[in-house]
Amino acid sequence: MDQKILSLAAEKTADRLQKFLQTLKEDDLANLLQNQAVKGKAAGALLRAIFKGFPCSEEAGALRRLKIYSCCVQLLESGDLQKEVASEIIGLLMLEVHNFPGALLVELASEFVDAVKQGNLTNGKSLELLPIIFTALATKKENLAYGKGELSGEECKKQLINTLCSGRWDHQYVIQLTSMFKDVPLTAEEVETVVEKVLTMFSKLNLQEIPPLVYQLLVLSSKGSRKKVLEGIITFFNKLDTQHSEEQNSDELLDFVTVPSGELRHVEGTIILHIVFAIKLDCELGRELLKLLKVFDLLKSLVIKSFKDLQLLQGSKFLQNLVPHRCCVSTMILEVVKNSVHSWDHVTQGLVELGFILMDSYGPKKILDGKTIEASSGLSRMPNQHACKLGANILLETFKIHEMIRQEILEQVLNRVVTRGSSSITHFIDLLSDIIMYSPLVLQSCSSKVTETFDYLSFLPLQTVQGLMKAVLPLLKVSLSIRDSLILVLRKAMFASQLDARKSAVAGFLLLLKNFKVLGSLSSSQCSQSIGISQVHVDVHSRYNSVANETFCLEIMDSLRRCLGQQADVRLMLYEGFYDVLRRNSQLANSVMQTLLSQLKQFYEPEPDMLPPLKLEACILTQGDQISLQEPLDCLLCCIQHCLAWYKSRVMPLQQKEEEEEEEGFYQDLDDMLESITSRMIKSELEDFELDKSADFSQSTGIGIKNNICAFLVMGVCEVLIEYNFSVSNFSKNKFEEVLSLFMCYKELSDILNEKAGKGKTKMASKTNDSFLSMKFVSDLLTALFRDSTQSHEESLSVLRSSNEFMRYAVSVALQKVQQLKEMGHVSGPDGRNPEKVFQNLCDITRVLLWRYTSIPTSVEESGKKEKGKSISLLCLEGLQKIFSVVQQFYQPKIHQFLRALDATDKEEEVEVSVTQRAAFQIRQFQRSLLNILSSQEEDFNSKEALLLVTVLSNLSKLLEPSSTQFVQMLSWTTKICKENSWEDASFCKGLMNLLFSLHVLCKSPVTLLRDLSQDIHGHLGDIDQDVEVEKTNHFAVVNLRTAAPTVCLLLLSQAEKVLEEVDWLITKLKGQVSQEIIPEEASSQATLPNHPIEKAIIIQLGTLLTFFHELVQTALPSGSCVDTLLKDLCKMYTILTALVRYYLQVCQHSRGIPKNMEKLVKLSGSHLTPLCYSFISYIQNKKSKSLKHAGEKKKEKTAAGPTAVARALRETKPIPNLIFAIEQYEKFLIHLSKRSKVNLMQHIKLSTSRDFKIKGNILDMVLQEDEDEDEEGTASEHEGQNKEPAKKKRKK
Repeated sequence: MDQKILSLAAEKTADRLQKFLQTLKEDDLANLLQNQAVKGKAAGALLRAIFKGFPCSEEAGALRRLKIYSCCVQLLESGDLQKEVASEIIGLLMLEVHNFPGALLVELASEFVDAVKQGNLTNGKSLELLPIIFTALATKKENLAYGKGELSGEECKKQLINTLCSGRWDHQYVIQLTSMFKDVPLTAEEVETVVEKVLTMFSKLNLQEIPPLVYQLLVLSSKGSRKKVLEGIITFFNKLDTQHSEEQNSDELLDFVTVPSGELRHVEGTIILHIVFAIKLDCELGRELLKLLKVFDLLKSLVIKSFKDLQLLQGSKFLQNLVPHRCCVSTMILEVVKNSVHSWDHVTQGLVELGFILMDSYGPKKILDGKTIEASSGLSRMPNQHACKLGANILLETFKIHEMIRQEILEQVLNRVVTRGSSSITHFIDLLSDIIMYSPLVLQSCSSKVTETFDYLSFLPLQTVQGLMKAVLPLLKVSLSIRDSLILVLRKAMFASQLDARKSAVAGFLLLLKNFKVLGSLSSSQCSQSIGISQVHVDVHSRYNSVANETFCLEIMDSLRRCLGQQADVRLMLYEGFYDVLRRNSQLANSVMQTLLSQLKQFYEPEPDMLPPLKLEACILTQGDQISLQEPLDCLLCCIQHCLAWYKSRVMPLQQKEEEEEEEGFYQDLDDMLESITSRMIKSELEDFELDKSADFSQSTGIGIKNNICAFLVMGVCEVLIEYNFSVSNFSKNKFEEVLSLFMCYKELSDILNEKAGKGKTKMASKTNDSFLSMKFVSDLLTALFRDSTQSHEESLSVLRSSNEFMRYAVSVALQKVQQLKEMGHVSGPDGRNPEKVFQNLCDITRVLLWRYTSIPTSVEESGKKEKGKSISLLCLEGLQKIFSVVQQFYQPKIHQFLRALDATDKEEEVEVSVTQRAAFQIRQFQRSLLNILSSQEEDFNSKEALLLVTVLSNLSKLLEPSSTQFVQMLSWTTKICKENSWEDASFCKGLMNLLFSLHVLCKSPVTLLRDLSQDIHGHLGDIDQDVEVEKTNHFAVVNLRTAAPTVCLLLLSQAEKVLEEVDWLITKLKGQVSQEIIPEEASSQATLPNHPIEKAIIIQLGTLLTFFHELVQTALPSGSCVDTLLKDLCKMYTILTALVRYYLQVCQHSRGIPKNMEKLVKLSGSHLTPLCYSFISYIQNKKSKSLKHAGEKKKEKTAAGPTAVARALRETKPIPNLIFAIEQYEKFLIHLSKRSKVNLMQHIKLSTSRDFKIKGNILDMVLQEDEDEDEEGTASEHEGQNKEPAKKKRKK
């Protein structure tokens, strides 16, 4: 039969073929076709013949053709056909689709849709035909029967696609169906329907099936709905990540984990790859992604906003109670970095870029005099620091995970270090150090980039060079080539023409000497920098390495000796660095000490009777008219003294006797020279140095400059000798007498300099140089002066204790050291850069100062003899205030240890005492001191001490846990002090009020406090209407006529601004929630929903603030900053009220009404604030008129006061238009809200009168005429009348 059909099909006409096929039954023909197809015998030819015999021009033929078509589809789904046969049949079926009439195409497509919905597909092979069927159907223009009506072919296609997408899809055919749609011509609406269906299928597929489906979906997105596709993919994986995170953090043991971590991250990596590939092919998809993410700008702004929000939350208990704790942005981003290990190659580059953007944008800014200057204000500094640190962490973690990106990260860091000389690059130096510490051996492969950076050392700032050298130190220990390159660069720099280059060379050589130990050197915890476990074997020097190090170090010492002939700055660096070299590399002691000894001999007078003992003239360089310091002799002696003391205490006791005899000469010589200098310095008079009172110390003459240099050298030498003699004294009375004599020499010279500076125009000499006393010595000296009660020491110490000047000097130096630590992060002198040693010295100094202040109060000390300058007790308190601030700044993790060190009675107790308890104990001591001052007579009130005590209490109160009883007691005590004490001291009042508010905001919102204080201010200053007598409330006695304005008023307005900022933040948060809110159907019928707790809190805050402003706008505030700030804050108040109204406009769109308390707030604003604002404006304008009149009179008298008064009056009235505009905007949106909410909110609001700002020519002419004719009194009075008219109009409002 099949052969006959094929032979008939070969004829030119199809008549005989048609007649023969009509004789066959449908089932027989179908069976024949099926048998031939399964056997693979000319199935394609047979099918082609059958289609030829059933032309679509005849209805019967078309129907038979449809049956055959359906039979072929079933064959394809059966899976019984060979691949080649199936492909041939599909090709023939595709060609025949367009021959079908529209009605049969609808039927055929419906069969496919039903098969998909009912799950009748076996392998989905036939789905390749569906795009052709839909395409052919869409071309039919005639109306076709569909359902109960008639539709065009395009409309039929749309209905079929909707039916297909609304039905159930078997998960194994989702990818094929999605792929199928990419070949169907779809409208935007149809694309959206398909995309929504595919996105709903994500959750029903296995994780490994998602990437190919995403690929097909991205291809489909070229037809439209790109944003929906991207949003859907991102949302799905966000949910997966959240679910995975919850499973990871769950305390329950799960027998089944939904998604293994590694598998999820790999799938996400594949998805990213598909998206990147799709974007390369479809630019519109890339643009849509950028619109959706605005990647780096958005991330940058989100990061800083997140940190600012966190800072806002941490500083306000009010916000903490309303807003739950949110996930930290750092954690989220670093989680992405961690997950990028799973083949997220396309994310890595973006992470690196984000890291550098954050570091570039939020790092420390420019450098001024070696100090980093923060461009941002104090409030925004912390978020900036967090953002910068996050950027560094992103880069460091990415560096650790991805080998391929390491070279690029290192290059970019080094490029920034080299090219940003004028900016602070400490954050990049720190990152470089962390990178190198992580794996110096790995970085050997990048040695060329490092050595290239060394070539720029001569041109970089000294601070940058020191940081860079310290960072690359681990590399120098594992790579000889890098070390040799550095040494070559440093040797060239040693003889460079630029001074900074030579200083950089010295700094580099000193660092090498400190870190390459010679065999036999003493072990020290500070001897070498820890450089990570990857090269621990490098640090354990073999004998060969140590011998090589010795040769290496001695070569460097030879190079450094040549520096002793260079400028003073270079020598100074050398002297400051030798002590650390000696301490870390003790085998270099002989070389270092011999160098110092030979240098000292150049300026030492060997004759024992020669006065003075030092050649000061040789220390000064004169080149023409230029006079400068050549040899910092005081620094040289300081270096010798510290090196000698260390050597005596650490090295000499360990040496053998024969070695001592052989080497003792150097050290004995130095001891003898220091003793000789001491005795002769004491014998010398100032005339011997030519520095008596008659000497010239002006900065304008050569001799004056020379005398200043000599004076500072002598003072420095005296300080060095004071420390030397005290340290070798063993509490000898004679030695202490020498110490006191040296101090008297120092003081006499210091007094002369201060006196001369006071008389001169400049105060240059009055700026005290850094003391040469070491911090350890200051600590020991203070302990001996104030706390040493040993009987055998009493007689000798009485020599020093007899001099109040000396004890004041000792405390002053301690203050100077603490201030230096606060500004620089380190102190000068030995171990000044060792945080552990500095901290220990700080604890000892604090303990002594605390004992001295609490034992001998200022009032007791000052009741005796009166001396110039601050009392010792007051200096001690000032020192304590600085120390408490510094400890919180630099030693936050060690605060518990610090407070424990202050407790003299503290022993090893079993029960651990908390930081809060220890801080509370110290607070009580200072509270008693403050109460004693406040209870004194008015003439004995010490304002400086009271303010210092308040500052100390503020610092200590930060250590209290806000939820503790101690914190509540502190707040109650502060509140009581403010309520009961009425000292008329503005600075003390400001400090006390700041303390009160800083405590109050950590418990609750300060709005009620603001309201009470505003009533006090109103009572003291009176009303703007002079006829109104204000009742005095006296909530807080600290507010009085002298402190009310500007002190308390400005402080309250500042706090009100913070409250407004918090409310604004909450409203913004609510607006975001409303835009995402989906109101359920049952709720939409209700008039209103229950009040959101945040909404309620906002309204209460604004209502109370409104009463605060209600008081202030009625207060007769003095002209100046108070009026200006109040007007600006009122403008902010109305702006935020407008924002709240606009929020409720959004709410009403969701069929929600406005709450009753919002109506009350609007009523309150209309009755208690807006009318009074206009009265206040009139009050200001009246004062302006009087000021201008007074200025005119002054102008006639030719005084300078007139222009100043005019400028002040104009400045105060400048914010008025902004305030009026803010009020009118508020009223405008209230009208809109009234219409939308169907609530008459305007019934309590009196609308502002329309104002005409047109310039009136006749009035302008009058004013100009008055300026020209100053002698006519009548004109002046007329001018005054013109000024008053607008004010009267405003009062009528």
